[in-house]
Amino acid sequence: MSKKKKNLVIVESPAKARTLEKFLGKDFEVKACGGHVRDLPPQRLGVDLKDKFEPTYITVKGKSDTIKNLKAAAQKANIVYLAPDPDREGEAIAWHLQNALGKGLTIKRIEFNEITKSAVQAAVAHPRDIDQDRVDAQQARRVLDRLVGYKISPILWKKIRKGLSAGRVQSVALRLICDRDAIIKAFKPEEYWKITAKVNKSEQENTFEARFIGQGEEKIKVTKDKQANKIVDAVKAAPFNITNVVRKEQKRHPAPPFITSSLQQEASRKLGYNARRTMSIAQRLYEGMEVKGEERVGLITYMRTDSFRVADQALDEVRRFIGDKYGKKYLPPKPIVYKKKKQAQDAHEAIRPTSVFRDPEKLKDSLTPEQYKLYLLIWNRFIACQMESARIDQTAVDIDAAGYTFRANGSIITFDGFIAVYTEGKDEEEEEQPEGVLPELAEGETLNLQEIIPTQHFTQPPARYSEASLVKELEQKGIGRPSTYAPIMGTITSRGYVEKEGKFLQPTKLGDTINFAMVKHFPNIVNVSFTAHMEDDLDDIVEGKVKWRKMIADFYTPFEKTLKKADKEMKKIKKEKMLDEKCPKCGKNLMIRDGRYGEFIACSGFPKCRFTRAIEEKKPEGEAAKGQPAEEKPKEICDKCGKPMVMKRSRYGAFWACSGYPDCKNIKSIVKEIGIDCPDCGGKLIVRRSRRGKIFYGCSNYPKCKFGLWSRPTGEKCPQCGSLLVDKISKGVVVGHKCSSKTCDYVKKLDEKPAEGESNV
Repeated sequence: MSKKKKNLVIVESPAKARTLEKFLGKDFEVKACGGHVRDLPPQRLGVDLKDKFEPTYITVKGKSDTIKNLKAAAQKANIVYLAPDPDREGEAIAWHLQNALGKGLTIKRIEFNEITKSAVQAAVAHPRDIDQDRVDAQQARRVLDRLVGYKISPILWKKIRKGLSAGRVQSVALRLICDRDAIIKAFKPEEYWKITAKVNKSEQENTFEARFIGQGEEKIKVTKDKQANKIVDAVKAAPFNITNVVRKEQKRHPAPPFITSSLQQEASRKLGYNARRTMSIAQRLYEGMEVKGEERVGLITYMRTDSFRVADQALDEVRRFIGDKYGKKYLPPKPIVYKKKKQAQDAHEAIRPTSVFRDPEKLKDSLTPEQYKLYLLIWNRFIACQMESARIDQTAVDIDAAGYTFRANGSIITFDGFIAVYTEGKDEEEEEQPEGVLPELAEGETLNLQEIIPTQHFTQPPARYSEASLVKELEQKGIGRPSTYAPIMGTITSRGYVEKEGKFLQPTKLGDTINFAMVKHFPNIVNVSFTAHMEDDLDDIVEGKVKWRKMIADFYTPFEKTLKKADKEMKKIKKEKMLDEKCPKCGKNLMIRDGRYGEFIACSGFPKCRFTRAIEEKKPEGEAAKGQPAEEKPKEICDKCGKPMVMKRSRYGAFWACSGYPDCKNIKSIVKEIGIDCPDCGGKLIVRRSRRGKIFYGCSNYPKCKFGLWSRPTGEKCPQCGSLLVDKISKGVVVGHKCSSKTCDYVKKLDEKPAEGESNV
C-alpha cells in the first residue's frame, strides 16, 4: 500500500511555519522560503530596454539550497499551497516560487489576514490561483525603481561622489526634509505678546486665567511692548465685568483602528520606536508566539494595510468585551464603521488583536518588553475605536475691562467614553489657551483682578519632520504604500543623506547636495504629485485597467531624454587633485579622490594599481589667525603600535584608524567634547551615539562613570536643585532650558529675540 502524499505549504519565515504546523495537522508539511527566492541581478540593470522592459530574474544569492529542498518536497506533495504575506510583494514571491518549483505540480495560492487556526483552515479550504494583475503591479514597481536607481545613480557617481543612490520614493522623502530645512533656515521670528489676567470671584475662591483677545468684538494681535504696556496700564484699575457666558457640550470621537502608517506614527510618539523597529516587532506578533496556556498563535492581524475595515466576527467580539468590562453606557448602539481613505487599496483589515480576550497583562510573561508594549498599544486602540465618544462640557467666558476683551475657557469631562482606555498622541503639543475648571459664572458679574502678566514671545518656524510626521506627510500626499514607509526611513538615514537630532530628521550636507541636483535635473522624479500619480497607476494595474509594460514605457520615454540632458548639463562637483608624491607600489603619481565616505589618497594608475591611503590631517604652517604662532597640534597616536592615527570615514561617521594598516588594525572613535564637565566624576562630557544611532551626551570616563543625558546640556546649573540644565526642544528648535533631574520641574524660557541674521534653530 503506497504512502499517502502530504500537502505542502510554503510560507516566508520559519516563525510563521512553526505556527501553521500547529494548526494544519499531520496531513500537511510546512516549509519556509525565507522571503524572495528570485530577483533582478544586483550588479546590472536586469531589464531589457529593447524587449518591452523584460526583466531578467536570477536566484537570490544563498537561496539555491532552499529552492532545491522546496523542489524535492513539492515533488512528493499532493498539493502545494503558497502562503506568503497577503500583499502585492507576497503575491510576487508566490509567483516566483511557482516558477522556481517547475512544472507538473498542482499549485494553489492561499492568504490569511491573521494567523489563527480558523483563519488558516478557512484559507486552505478556499484556495485560488495566483493573481497575475497583483504580480504585474509588483513587477512594475520593481522595474520602475530599478530603472530610476540604476540610471540616475551612475550620473551622481560621476558628478558628485561614488556610491550614491537615487531611489524613486526615497528622493521625494529627502526633498520634503530638505524643503522643510530651507524654510526653517529662512524663517524670521516675529515678536508677539500675551497678556494674561489672573482673576477670581472673591478672596476665598481660587484664581483662574483669562487671556487678552482684543478690543470689543475686534481681535487684536499685540506685537510690541508699548502696545502691551498700554493695555496693561488701562485695565489695572478697571473693573473686570463678565459680558458673555457660552456653555456647550462637545463630543470627542475615538481614533480609528491602526493602519500601517498610524501604527508607525503612534509607536514613535508613545514608545520612541522608529518605523523599522515597529514593523519588525509587529511582524513577530503577526507570525505567531508561544503563549502560556494555549497553542502557538498569531497575536495581531497583518500589519501592512491601509484599510480601517474590521471583520464582523471581530466587531461582535469587541462589543461583547466592552459591554462586559465597561458596561452598556460605553457601548454604541451599533458598530462604528470608519470611512475608507480615498487612496486606500483596502486589501486587508485594520491592524487589531486576533482576539480581544487575549489580555496584554496575561500575555506579559510570554512577550519581550517591546512586544508587550506594542501589543498593548494595538489592543487598547482597537477596543477604544468601538467605544462611545467622550462628552465634554465647555465654557467660554468673555470679560470686559476698560473696553478690552479677555476670555477664559474651562472644560469638564462629563463622560470619559473611549478616553477610559486610550487617547491618540500628538506630534507636537499645539499651543492653546489653558483650560481648567471654572467656577459658576454669570453675565453681569464683576471679577477681582489679582495679577496682570504681559509676556513676550516670538513666532517659531514649522517643526522639522520626525519619522512619525514624515510618514504622515507621505501618506497624505499619496507617496509610497504601507510596505515602503519603513524602508524609506532606513535608506535615507543609513546612506547618510539625513541624520537624526533627537527625534527630528535634518539633511546632511551630502543630502542637500543630492537633493539640489535631483530638483534641478530630475524635477519629475522628486515631484510629489508626479510620484503620487505613479502610485495610482500601480493601483490601476492591480485592477486590470492598465498593462504594466505600457505604464513603464510611458514613463521611460521622457525619462531617457532627461537622463541624457542631466548627464550633459549637471556640473561636476567631485574634485580629483594630482599630488607630487609617487605611489610606493608602481611609481605613478598619487591623487586625492572622493569616495563614498569622503576624500582619500589613491594611485592614478587605478585600476591596475589599487594602492590607497587615508588623508592625514596636516598641521597649519606659518602663522595662525590674529598674528599668533600656530599651536603644535598633538597627533593621535596608536596605543598598540605607536604609529600616528589617521582620520577615516565610514557610513557611521569619522573615526581614527592606525596608519600602520594592515599590519595594525587598531581603530577608535573620535571624541567630540562639548566643553562641560561631568557632574558625577569631573570628566568631560562628549557627544556619543546609542546602539540605535541616537545622539546623547555621556561622560568620557565611561564605563567607570555612566552619567549621560539625552538632551544637550547648557553648562548652567538649575537654581532649584543644582542639576545641569539642558535644552528644551519644541518642533526641532530650542525654546528654553529645563532641569535634567526628573524630580525637578524648573524651566527657563528663551524670551530674548535672536540677533539679526541668527536663529536658535
